[in-house]
Amino acid sequence: MPRTDTYIEKDSQINDEIDRLRHAATDALLSRPDVLIVASVSCIYGIGSVEDYSSLSINVGTKELLKRDRFMRRLNDIQYQRNDIDFHRSTFRVRGDVVDVFPAGEELAYRIEFFGDEVERITKIDPLTGEILSAPDKLTIYPSSHYVTPNEKLKAALIKSKKSS
Repeated sequence: MPRTDTYIEKDSQINDEIDRLRHAATDALLSRPDVLIVASVSCIYGIGSVEDYSSLSINVGTKELLKRDRFMRRLNDIQYQRNDIDFHRSTFRVRGDVVDVFPAGEELAYRIEFFGDEVERITKIDPLTGEILSAPDKLTIYPSSHYVTPNEKLKAALIKSKKSS
């Protein structure tokens, strides 16, 4: 029971940081065998399907054949939004054959450079300055929301819904 009539305003920056940490934890659990997370039940309650979240991730590697437009569509499918002006978590921006992606669970971004239909280079960058920090050979981009559903499940649900009505 509250002891005072003190009002504590919700701060969206704190919620954004908690969301980033939830994504970082989920990404680590799915990509590394040496991760153990200790948290309250409320941190993971209603987090969605881990199988769907994992299956919708995008794996990108240098020298891999991948069309830039197809890659951008896949980013949209996992709820990333294109924003060429305000680059922040869960967005991507495009400049010619270069796509910058700011993953939901990270504080740094990635630059994917295409040459035709091939991934020429992947670099980890500072999203504010553009400074190159490293050049990994591969990258896994997880969905920007824990509440993602593959198209096959959506179609099946629509068909089932139409049959029952």
